[in-house]
Amino acid sequence: SGIITGPHFIDYFDHPSKAHVGTMVAILEIGAFISSLVVGRVGDIIGRRRTILYGSCIFFVGGALQTFATSMAVMMVGRIIAGVGVGMLSTIVPVYQSEISPPHNRGKLACIEFSGNIIGYTTSVWVDYGCGFIDSNLSWRVPLFMQCVMGALLGLGSLIIVESPRWLLDNDHDEEGMVVIANLYGGGDIHDHKAREEYREIKMNVLLQRQEGERTYSDMFKRYSTRVFIAMSAQALAQLNGINVISYYAPYVFESAGWVGHDAVLMTGLNGITYFLSTIPPWYLVDRWGRRPILLSGAVAMTISLSLISYFIYLDVKWTPRMVVLFVMIYNAAFGYSWGPIPWLYPPEILPLSIRSKGASLSTATNWAFNWLVGEMTPILQEWIKWRLYLVHA
Repeated sequence: SGIITGPHFIDYFDHPSKAHVGTMVAILEIGAFISSLVVGRVGDIIGRRRTILYGSCIFFVGGALQTFATSMAVMMVGRIIAGVGVGMLSTIVPVYQSEISPPHNRGKLACIEFSGNIIGYTTSVWVDYGCGFIDSNLSWRVPLFMQCVMGALLGLGSLIIVESPRWLLDNDHDEEGMVVIANLYGGGDIHDHKAREEYREIKMNVLLQRQEGERTYSDMFKRYSTRVFIAMSAQALAQLNGINVISYYAPYVFESAGWVGHDAVLMTGLNGITYFLSTIPPWYLVDRWGRRPILLSGAVAMTISLSLISYFIYLDVKWTPRMVVLFVMIYNAAFGYSWGPIPWLYPPEILPLSIRSKGASLSTATNWAFNWLVGEMTPILQEWIKWRLYLVHA
C-alpha cells in the first residue's frame, strides 16, 4: 500500500489512473481465487508440506517479476502469479495448522498465526516508509523484492516442518504419523499415553471418513448447506466490512483526510502497529469467550468507527486529519481483534472431515473473490462517492 503514492512509482508507470492502480492491486486476488479453489484437492494428494513449498516458490517467482517489472503489463503478470501462491498458502496453512494443533489450543494458535500476518503487513508498511526516502526507482523495487525474501524463507521453512499427522494416517503412513504425533504431543516418546490416544482418535476419524466415502460438491451442498454458507459468508463479510480499503489504500485514505506524501505512509505505519497489538487479546479470549461474542462486539465497534471516519471526512475541518487517523486506528484494532482471525478459524471447525478440504477451499475462494471486488472498486469509489464509501462498508 505504501508504494502506490510514491512519486518514482507514479512517474515510472506514467501516472496511472486510480482505476489502473485498482486493477494492479486487485489482480493478485484473481490468481488467489483460482488457486484456492483447487489447492484443497492438491493438498490431499501431495501433502500439506509440499503444497506450502510449491506455493512459496510460485510466490517467489511472482515477487521477482514485480520487482524487476519494466511495464505495467509485467507488473500485473507478476501480481497474478504471486496471487496463485498466496491462494495456495492462505488455503492450506489454516488446514495444516488445525491438523497439528491440540484441540484446547486450536483457537489461540490460529489467532497467533493471524498476528504473524499482521506483523508482515506492518513491517511492509515501515519498509515502504523507509524506502520512500530513496530518490530513485529503488524506492519501490526494494519493498517489492522483500516478497522474494519472505517467499524464500517460507520455502526453506517448509523443508523443516513436520507433515500433517492426519494426512500421513489418511495415506497409510502410520509409522511416520505416529512419530510426528509423538513429537507434537508426547515429547518424542512413541509410547506416551497422550500421543497414543491422539493417534487412535485421528486414525479412527480417518477410517470413518473412508467408510462414508469422499463427498462431492453436490453432496456437500445438499447435506451441509448451512455450514458451507456460514463458512463462505464469514469470509465474504470479512472483506465487505472494508478492511482492505485500509490495508491496500490507507495512504489514499489519509491523503483524502489531509495527510500528504511521507506523512500519509507514516500514519499507515502507526496504524499498522496498533493493528498488530489488537490481534494479541484474542490469543487469550477466543477459547474463553467463544467465537460469536468476539465477532459481534468487533462488528459494533467497526460500524461506529467507519461511520465516524465518513463523518469527519465530510466535515473537512482543521482537526479532520487527526480524527480520521484516530478512528482508522480504532476500526483496524476492532477488525484485528475479531473479524481478522475468526473467519479463518471458523470454517475448519464447523465443517466435517469428509468435506473439510472442499469447504475450506470454497470459503477461502470467497474471501479472495470479495477481496478482488473491494480492491478493484475502492479507488474508483473514492473518486466517485468520496466520504460515502465508508458508510457503505459500515
